[in-house]
Amino acid sequence: MPARSADRPAAVLLVCLGNICRSPLAEAALRAEAAAAGLALEIDSAGTGGWHVGEPPDPRARAVALARGIDIGGYRGRQVARADFARFDHIVALDHENLRALRALCPEGARARLSLLLDHVPGREGEPVADPYFGGPEGFETTWADVTAGAAGLIATLRGAG
Repeated sequence: MPARSADRPAAVLLVCLGNICRSPLAEAALRAEAAAAGLALEIDSAGTGGWHVGEPPDPRARAVALARGIDIGGYRGRQVARADFARFDHIVALDHENLRALRALCPEGARARLSLLLDHVPGREGEPVADPYFGGPEGFETTWADVTAGAAGLIATLRGAG
């Protein structure tokens, strides 16, 4: 597996089912945490399913991010591709179902290391980020709290402190 050079940042892909709720929020949280930490990363998000390709994030996800001063309205849903396993160093699933799907799609000898987002939060290893899609706005607040904790933990992992 080729290593990233010093002039090329590590690349992280965050993955949920449809790429309109959890993974765009996780992308936004990781971008914010990386900026606060002064850490250059290539960050993207995707879904294992293709239902929402080209669509913006769910309005409730956009509202939660915007309440924190982050505009994710320009994000567009996309589906994970086999090429992502060579492009990204870390592919981080938001739940076990998506982690299983990623493992099934992952080609032999892939660059990417797979994990769950909350594996990077001490004491929360193995926990999924709950899917807020079928609930109300309060579920998106819970998701934001989880992805923010996961993003901070992932930054610590990437810095070697986690």
